[in-house]
Formats: sequence, structure tokens, C-alpha cells
Amino acid sequence: MSVTALQPVLEKGRIQMVFESQAATALRLRSSTAQERIAKIRKLRDCVIAHTEDWYRAAYADFKKPQGEVDLAEILPVCVEANDAIRNLKKWMKPKRVWPTLLTLGMRSHVQYAPRGRCLIIGPFNYPVNLTLGPLVSAIAAGNTAILKPSELTPHLSALICKVVREVFAEDEVAIFEGEADVSQALLELPFDHIFFTGSPMIGKYVMGAAAKNLASVTLELGGKSPTIIDESADLKLAATNVMWAKFANAGQTCIAPDYVFVHESVKDAWVACCREQLTKAYGTTLAEQNVSPHLAHIVNARHTSRIKALLDDANALGARTLAGGGISEGDCFIQPTLLDQVSDKSRIMEEEIFGPLLPILGYRDIDEVIAHINEGPKPLALYIYSRNNANIDKVLTRTVSGGACVNHALMQFLHGNLPFGGVNNSGIGNAHGHYGFKAFSHERGVVRTQFSFVATLFAAGEVPVLIRKALKSAFKFL
Repeated sequence: MSVTALQPVLEKGRIQMVFESQAATALRLRSSTAQERIAKIRKLRDCVIAHTEDWYRAAYADFKKPQGEVDLAEILPVCVEANDAIRNLKKWMKPKRVWPTLLTLGMRSHVQYAPRGRCLIIGPFNYPVNLTLGPLVSAIAAGNTAILKPSELTPHLSALICKVVREVFAEDEVAIFEGEADVSQALLELPFDHIFFTGSPMIGKYVMGAAAKNLASVTLELGGKSPTIIDESADLKLAATNVMWAKFANAGQTCIAPDYVFVHESVKDAWVACCREQLTKAYGTTLAEQNVSPHLAHIVNARHTSRIKALLDDANALGARTLAGGGISEGDCFIQPTLLDQVSDKSRIMEEEIFGPLLPILGYRDIDEVIAHINEGPKPLALYIYSRNNANIDKVLTRTVSGGACVNHALMQFLHGNLPFGGVNNSGIGNAHGHYGFKAFSHERGVVRTQFSFVATLFAAGEVPVLIRKALKSAFKFL
């Protein structure tokens, strides 16, 4: 067998060895204190901050991500997550007292937050620092061990994540493995206690299937086609500024980016004009200007550039009209921020998650038709509505379902650390961030401690069967 052929076998063996080494650590961490966990979280946070300039260089090398986006969407969320855990972990870990029921009078009950054990965190390429190390903070806060698998599509950031993790942690507590899909497959064969995955719904189904073989619990942060609604009462300049930022940050490679926009026909032209003005102001006008803009990231690789180009070509072939952008430099993995009108419902761009800088704009007259359209598809990860009409806002929020929602803003539901962040059905399972992330990596264990049992006394007296029958007859009257 050649050295090349041996490499996957050796790596799989090392993965198995590290996984087994974490078993004893996971048992020991069950009794770890808040102070011990906080010390590790603080050390991780400080190491992330210390490598700020390195994050800038790595993000630019991978897909020319602007420094401002690295600060706002990579470093800051990890630090906020860490600081939240540092401030609140003692409170989160404290057992939660529960009032007794009629049948448990004389007993004390509480919910104990126990570590799940050995956890696997699989990170994505679009925000690799944030979406790999952020969940790690929650895993540590809950008292677990972890193995990380960063995305192979951002090799410079992946290498730096490895460096940080290895500087901070011993391998029997937190380990990290780089590599292609075969490494992820090898990890998913192991009987982890919990798996936290961020990525596409398609891969999420594969991860959930692998977890089911070991009955491992999962948190799946997925994606989908997140709609935006701009009604006739909206502040058009605000909506244009917000949507252009939310859509074209990170070149549209954001799971909660607006995927398509419904605009009331009475304000559609005015809103599009505001969007064009905002795009020119922020990024320039021509393909050449925008290609070298320090404020625009590029597509992660040539394959993804070709995929997004194919979506645009298909939409154009079915009659779409370009309102802004449309230029592509495949050699630079760059696609202009593009606004599209008259997009056919039959085009791929209206069926697939775009995950790139293309934005279909659809006119509408009746908000009920928009709600019906949203409800016909899988439940999205995000929903945005710009309106000053409370009746419209309430109608949309009441009659649709999404992982999260924003009114007169975008993306902020992710940045708000006191809110649960997660999808629903096709867009995800479970929640993350802050206390919700701590609970995702914890088992909520119900504990009852008997001091004096009223029911046991009745059993001893032989009167319980009679009392139970009477109680049931009384209860049935209220059912």
C-alpha cells in the first residue's frame, strides 16, 4: 500500500484514538466547576483577540473578506458569546427548583444541567471562526469535550482555527481535525453524545442520519430561502440600506441573508432606485470598480462561482431583467451585487437557496398572496418585514413560521445574544447562543428527592386505590 493510500487509514486511526482519549475527560468534566469552565472560555476569547491581525490576513486570503466584516461577523460574535458565558455561567449551572405536584407533596424536585459528554462541531465555510468557535464556547460552558471539523473550503482560516484551539486546549479535551469530506464521514461514524452542525439542509439530513445510528442528539443550523417583505408603508431608504447590507455582506454567502424580496407595486420603483443609489455609494458602479472594492468579499471558490453563475444564466434565459449588477469575473471568483426583476417562478433561483450576491425582486399587490407564497415552501431560517403598518406586521408574524424574524431590520436576530437562534424543520433543529447554546449542549435531568411522601403513606395504609379512583373521576369532569 502506498503512502498516499495509507494516509486516510492513519488519520482515521488517529481520530479514533483522540475520541477514545476524551472519554475519561468527559467523565471528569461532569464535576467541573463554573470557575474552571470560565477560565477556559476566557483563555479562548483572549487567544482569538490576540490573533486579530492573523484573522484579517487569513480571511482575505480565503475569499477577500473585508476587515470590517471579520470584526463584526467573525471575532465580535465569538467574544460576545464568551463574555455572556463568563458573566452568566454560575446562574446557568445552578439547578432549577420545581414546585411539587399533588402526587409529589413532601418531595423536593429540580432540573439538573448535566454535560452531554463528547461533542462534535462541524463548521461551515462562510463564517468559519464565528460558527465553529461560537458553538465551542457553549460546549465548554456546559462541561463537555469537543472535536471540531472546520471547513476545508477556507484553508487559511481553518489552519488558524487549528492553531488557536491547539494553543488553548489539550487534545483530550478539545481536538480539531482538518480535511475533506472523508474526515467528516470518519467523525460521523463515531458514537458522539451530541453533534452540532452548521451547513446546508441537504448535508444536514446526512448528518442527522449518521447521528440516528448512535441515537446522538443534534443541533442543526441550516438555511433556506429567507423572504423579505417591503409594504407600501415602509421607510424605503431604511429598507434599501438594510437589505443591501444584509444581502451583499460576505458576497451573499450568509444563511440568514434575504433570499428574495416582495415589494408592494406602488413603491417598487422608488425602492429599487434607493437600492441602486446605495449600491453605487457603497461599492461603486462598474464590474472593475466593485471587483477591487475593499468592502466586498468574493465567492469562496471557482465551483461555487460557477454554481451561482448558472443560477443567473438560468434566470436570464427565462426572462429575468437585470436592474443592477450582473457582471461576473470568474477568474477572480467575483460576482457583482445583482438585482433581478421579472424572475420566473420556474427558474432555479426561485427554488434553490442562492447563497450568493443575486437578489430577485418581486412586485405584489395583496399581502395575503405573499403569505400564501411563503407558506407553500419549506419553513425559512429568517423572515424580514419592513412596514409601519402594525396590522400587516402582526398578520405576517402570526400567519408564517420561520426560525427567526426581524421587523424593520435584518440579521439582528443572530446578533442578539439573549434570543434563541435556530431554524425550524428544513431550516434547522434546536437553538444556539447564550443560555440557549448552553442548554443545547446540556442534558436537562429531572431529579426528585423524597423527604416525606404523602402518597407513600397512603399506600402503606392501603387507601391509595380508592383515592386514585375518586381523583380520576373528578379529573374526568374537567377534561
